[in-house]
Parts: sequence; structure tokens; C-alpha cells
Amino acid sequence: MVETILITLLIVAISLVLLGMKVFFTKSGKFPNGHVSGNKALRKKGIGCAQSQDREAQKKPRFSIEELEKALNDSMN
Repeated sequence: MVETILITLLIVAISLVLLGMKVFFTKSGKFPNGHVSGNKALRKKGIGCAQSQDREAQKKPRFSIEELEKALNDSMN
């Protein structure tokens, strides 16, 4: 039981070191940007992440005052 836990911890530790080799052992090492908007090819195609697209959609007004007045007047008639 203890041997299994120690072997598992050793495997996880080795995996972390191997995955973070560039980050841990270079001066300018930093984790890669895993965000969709950080990908140049996707940005060229106009693809963004759901959070960014939602934030942009919420900034836009849904209706103008004129449209609201027209909808209200049409519903009353």
C-alpha cells in the first residue's frame, strides 16, 4: 500500500518536472498561453473563447430606444 503511494508520487513528480522543463530551467521560462485568444491562428479566423465572446455581447445594447418604443406601440395596437 505504502509502496504504491510512493511510486505514484514519484511518477507524478517526474511528470511535473518533465512537463515544466522549459519553465523551471530557463531564465525566460514561462508557461505557454493555453487560452484560445492566445492562439494566433484562431485570432486570424476570428475565433475567441466563450468568455470573451460573452463579454463582448454583453457590451452591445440589445435594443435601441426606438425599437423598444415601436415594439411597445405595436403590442398595444
